[in-house]
Parts: sequence; structure tokens; C-alpha cells
Amino acid sequence: MKFIAEINVMPHKSLLDPQGKAVSSSMKNINLSEIKNVRIGKHISLEIEAQTKEIALKKVKEACEKMLCNQIMESFDFKLEKM
Repeated sequence: MKFIAEINVMPHKSLLDPQGKAVSSSMKNINLSEIKNVRIGKHISLEIEAQTKEIALKKVKEACEKMLCNQIMESFDFKLEKM
């Protein structure tokens, strides 16, 4: 079976997000001062072929933990759907 995973990787809330802070500061310059505390992360989409959804979930989690996410600085969540 083929699955598609939609993964979101975000910096831990306790860590400074310099890119998000820069965007937050710039919002007032474009007349959007209501927008604050921007956090910027990554969105990753991937396809996986596995015999079952449980195996696909395990493989996507393993990919996130080993390669796609630096768990010292980031957290991740994902959605997995059958194609």
C-alpha cells in the first residue's frame, strides 16, 4: 500500500526562533501589528510504501527521529493517509 505523510517540524517553544522573531518584528512595518509571536518551521511531504498503516507510521516516525528533525531543538508531528 502507498501512503503519504505530511510532517511538521517546529522549534521547541522554549527555544529562541530568530527567523520567527525577525518576521514578528517586521509585521508592524507592513501594517499587520496584530500578528505577534511568529514561529517558523518546516513542512515535509513524503510518500511511503508499506504493507500496513502501522508499519508506515513506524517508518515515518523513525525517519523524523533519525533525519528530518533535530530533537534537541525541534519537535515534530505528522499525518499519514492512504493514497
